[in-house]
Amino acid sequence: MSKPHVVVMRRIPEAGLSLLRAAADVRVWPEEMPMPRATALSWVAGADGLLTLLTDRVDGALLEAAGPQLKVVSNFAVGYDNVDIAACNRRSIPVGNTPGVLTEATADLAFALLMAAARRLLEADRFVRTAQWHTWMPLGFLGAAVHGSSIGIIGMGRIGYALARRCAGFDCRILYHNRHPHPQADRLGAELVSLDTLLAQSDFVSVHTPLVAETERLIDDTALHKMKRTAILVNTARGKIVDSMALYRALRDSVIAYAALDVTNPEPLPADHPLLTLDNIIVTPHIGSATVATRDQMARLAAENLLAGLCGERLPFCVNPEVYDV
Repeated sequence: MSKPHVVVMRRIPEAGLSLLRAAADVRVWPEEMPMPRATALSWVAGADGLLTLLTDRVDGALLEAAGPQLKVVSNFAVGYDNVDIAACNRRSIPVGNTPGVLTEATADLAFALLMAAARRLLEADRFVRTAQWHTWMPLGFLGAAVHGSSIGIIGMGRIGYALARRCAGFDCRILYHNRHPHPQADRLGAELVSLDTLLAQSDFVSVHTPLVAETERLIDDTALHKMKRTAILVNTARGKIVDSMALYRALRDSVIAYAALDVTNPEPLPADHPLLTLDNIIVTPHIGSATVATRDQMARLAAENLLAGLCGERLPFCVNPEVYDV
């Protein structure tokens, strides 16, 4: 009996690939850059399972190109805004993701970006590397205090709550905006507030909400003007939640003090983008989950989701469980 055919849209850690190779005929795109669309439409033909990344558009056209035998799509990420869930539902295809395992790593990065922006670490590093450091400076690189500050968290899910735990250790006042109260927020003394209140009262605003229609460009000109002039914005969620040109104007005109982004719109951010002309911003290349342990576990979960789907079993982590009700 022949093995099922699986297409992996980019190289992932061997921790996941080895699981797949033991049970399936696996074809992996070997390049660093995402598979071109035309190539993807060709590669997926006849596949029983697809392991996709956030950079892969999984829509009706891709599913049609794969064919009616396609049983499962497994996304190597927590988010799945790259997947047309409705199109998958119409074909009764379960879609998997990798929640939980990247929570702490991403919260670590969010807090690292917050600290680096507050203390202007990249500016100070460049100052030293360009031979401008001649003496200790009593007024040099004055930054924002994190200890005792007010932190505003937009989206109190797993990662937002993990960041709140870190901020609690710095005796911060924690404000959060969420559709529903977080069941453990009281443990940290976190306050559920309106978005306007959060923006107006927070020294740091950290974005952790999912990207949906209601949150696209949530942080726009209007929102940025509601923030303190000394405020720092951190985004480790999705780039489209922040209006990039509005942020550029706000940083250029000192509407807010600083920003630190691990996600951008567009992504990747072009080298000639106006944001990169500013000193009061840090941009990292979407590395929120980039620890060896986290990426290995993500690869295992993605593989386990895919293998379950190939066997007709319920996915351990399924984002469209309604397909099992049909």
